[in-house]
Amino acid sequence: MATGFPDHAVPVGPLAVRWLSHAIPPQRAGAVSTGRLELENAGVVAWDSRAGYGICLGYHWLDPRGNPIVWDGLLSAFPRVIGPGERVDATMAIAAPLPPGRYRLALDLVDGGRCWFSEVGNTSPEVELEVSPRLAGRRLEVQITEGPEELVRSTREALARQDEEVHPDGEATAFLAAGCRPHQDWSRRVLDAHEEGYGVVGGAVEIEGSRRDRRRLRSLGPWAPGFGRVPDWSRDLLCPSLTKDVLQQARWLEPVAGLPAVQPPDSPHTWICDGRILVAAPARALLRDGRQYG
Repeated sequence: MATGFPDHAVPVGPLAVRWLSHAIPPQRAGAVSTGRLELENAGVVAWDSRAGYGICLGYHWLDPRGNPIVWDGLLSAFPRVIGPGERVDATMAIAAPLPPGRYRLALDLVDGGRCWFSEVGNTSPEVELEVSPRLAGRRLEVQITEGPEELVRSTREALARQDEEVHPDGEATAFLAAGCRPHQDWSRRVLDAHEEGYGVVGGAVEIEGSRRDRRRLRSLGPWAPGFGRVPDWSRDLLCPSLTKDVLQQARWLEPVAGLPAVQPPDSPHTWICDGRILVAAPARALLRDGRQYG
């Protein structure tokens, strides 16, 4: 159901907006939702965003005290040219901030990247919202790639010792190669990252084997333990975990040394590689006939 905006001042000039009503869905950290807005072009310049630029809908995320947290939110084009004096019912893509908490969503319009309407005297109405954890429940599902039974059994035994139990139907799904043994706190750290708002989560890989084996697996060097949390990690995400809402859009890559690999998504700030999320990978699970996978 739409909620009307309070009465507000509308400037006189070329760029002017009268905000009429809004319907903002519940927000989950890091996830994208669609809101609806009714507004009026109260200026003398037509709103034309058909080419993907021009005058578009936008927003800013503020903390409870009004400090900007995310200034340049997603931009949404109008469905048609909105002439002076016209009203429009428009949809708006909204990417919720990280981490969960109390925020203000400040609605705004932008003119071709040149200025925000709020910078030229227009009201930027604020909607107070509680941003929930990205996961509806802390349930992690795990899929194990095919491999020799002894390696699959080794992975299952490690999963049975996790701090948080894995489930057959999770809110997020992690992918492990047969033989990989996640550390005991692996499931807890993966779920923590998802709840914080990250849709795709990867971690570090600890190679178990001789020095010769580790040399053969030098392609895994960038994922060696010892680094911290890296938002917007630029390399492949290995042994990744993905939330339900991004799983179908995942871009899977060729395995790296036999480990499942996914390309980071296009949307910014939605993935992380955390060196504390640690998977042990015995060299025998990554090598065949003395040759490196991938």
